[in-house]
Amino acid sequence: MSEGSYELSIDQIREFLPHRYPFLMIDRILSISPVGDLSNSSSADKVGVEVIARKCISASDMVFEGHFPGYSIYPGVLLIEAMAQTSSFSIYPYVQDQFTEFVENFLCIFVGIDQARFRKPVVPGDLLEIRTEVLKTRGELWVFRGEIKVEGQRVADAEFRANLSLSGKSKGLK
Repeated sequence: MSEGSYELSIDQIREFLPHRYPFLMIDRILSISPVGDLSNSSSADKVGVEVIARKCISASDMVFEGHFPGYSIYPGVLLIEAMAQTSSFSIYPYVQDQFTEFVENFLCIFVGIDQARFRKPVVPGDLLEIRTEVLKTRGELWVFRGEIKVEGQRVADAEFRANLSLSGKSKGLK
C-alpha cells in the first residue's frame, strides 16, 4: 500500500471500527490522503488529511421501516454519523505499525456539530460518496469538515468535532 492510496474493504473497516449493523454507516473506504510524517500518530500536523468513503443505501435498510412509511428518506442524523465514522479513518495511515494495539485502545467520540445542512433527500438506491477533511487538531480534539454527494450533487455537509482517544477503552468506556 503506497502513501495516499488506502482502500479498505468492509472487513478491514470492521477491524478498525467497533460499530456493527445496523449502526455501521460506511461500506468501503475509497481513499485516505495522509499528510506529514506517517510514523507519528499524534494529532500534530494532521490538518488536511482527507478520507473518502462509500455507503450504499438499500430499501432493505431497517431504518426505512419507520422513516417514513410511504416516503422513504434516509435520516439526516445517520448521514452525520456516516461522516463521523469516515473521519475516524484520518488516523489510520499513521497507526499501521501498531495497528492491533491501537485498535484495542482507540475510541472516537463525537462531541459536537456545527453548520449541518441537508440539501436533498437521500433515498433507497442512492450511492453516497462521503468526504471528510481534518480542519484542525488540539491534542485529542479534532475538527472535521464533511460532505456527502450522490451522483456528484451535494446532499449534506457539516463541520463537526470528535475526541480521538487512545485511552478511552482502558478507562472503561466502550
